[in-house]
Amino acid sequence: MARIQELPDNYNESLVYDAKANSEAALPTPGPSLPPQMAEQKQSVDHLVKDLKRSPFFMTSLDDAGDEENPELDAIRALIYEGTRAEIASNFREQGNEDARLKRWKEAKEFYTKGLAALKGERKDEDPSGEDENRKEAAIKELLLKFVRVLDAMRAENYRSCTLDCLAALSINAQSIKAHYRMASAFFALGKLSEAASACKAGLTVDQSNAQFTSLSQRIQTRQAAQDEEDKKKQEERDRTKKEAGMVNIALKARQIAIRNTGQPPEMEDAAVKLVPDPLSPESTLVFPIVILYPLHLQTDFIKSFGEAETLQDHFDYLLPLPWDNLNEYTVKRVDAYIETAKGGLIKWGKKVELLKVLSGSMVEVVDGLVKVNIVPKSRASEWIESLKKRSSK
Repeated sequence: MARIQELPDNYNESLVYDAKANSEAALPTPGPSLPPQMAEQKQSVDHLVKDLKRSPFFMTSLDDAGDEENPELDAIRALIYEGTRAEIASNFREQGNEDARLKRWKEAKEFYTKGLAALKGERKDEDPSGEDENRKEAAIKELLLKFVRVLDAMRAENYRSCTLDCLAALSINAQSIKAHYRMASAFFALGKLSEAASACKAGLTVDQSNAQFTSLSQRIQTRQAAQDEEDKKKQEERDRTKKEAGMVNIALKARQIAIRNTGQPPEMEDAAVKLVPDPLSPESTLVFPIVILYPLHLQTDFIKSFGEAETLQDHFDYLLPLPWDNLNEYTVKRVDAYIETAKGGLIKWGKKVELLKVLSGSMVEVVDGLVKVNIVPKSRASEWIESLKKRSSK
């Protein structure tokens, strides 16, 4: 059982608080920063790590070598070119394999290319011919496999480069199935189906039972058939367009309508001189796109399809009055229409006269497939005509 002690009457509570304060003062307090010698030690460790990384054994990147001379690294680089051709190629292959493992495709390709170049180099006098030749063939086979694997990883970025590199690989080993297949795949991706089929055929001569080539060949044939069908439709459309244009020219000549092309036609979307409803029937009606000019107010309207048997009156019903005509000058009864002739003059187009009567006889030209009509108020027609005469005289 806990013992309860009775405090005396002369107990001084301040002694308890003083003891508590003394105990808190005795607790350790945060000291100053590390001494200068210890800070220097930390800095020395950083320098030590940097120096260690300059050694090829501790390097994580060639950037660690810095710009200063590094005899150890230079010596290792020189070793790359020591040995037979197969050994040199193997060195490059190993470096390329490491970059390929890290998906550094560009660097891996450079190493593989150097390896191929080493295998093409001249054999040294001291190289053993028989053994070196066997090692060379083994190195070529493995190198080509790795090389084309890199091309496979790169194919989504540059198919053109892939085909060229495959050709370079095949120049060394024409029996490489991988090189044939990747080149066929690259041509297929580029849409060059004829070249893809040729590459597939070359691969099948090496391995007739290869399932990859059989599958790719079927895909090529399927796409070729679809492309042939698309090309056929496009050619039929071109032929039809040509026939329609020929029929329009025949219809224009039969109606004695003069046409002239400047080489710089205006943008009219699908509006054009054509026969409707059947563009290939001589019995169809000619329609023309017409631009309505209001020269005194610098305004325009566009009629996409104006039939040869139609009149201005037919279109004035919805064109007039004009929303910007505050003076009410442009009404059916208050306007006149003029068309410029081929010689630079003007003819007046009556509101109830058919378009064909205005255009036939070759007095008026249809320029770039567009008919231009000037609409002016009757009260100002003479004013406008005089201004045109003065402008032409200058």
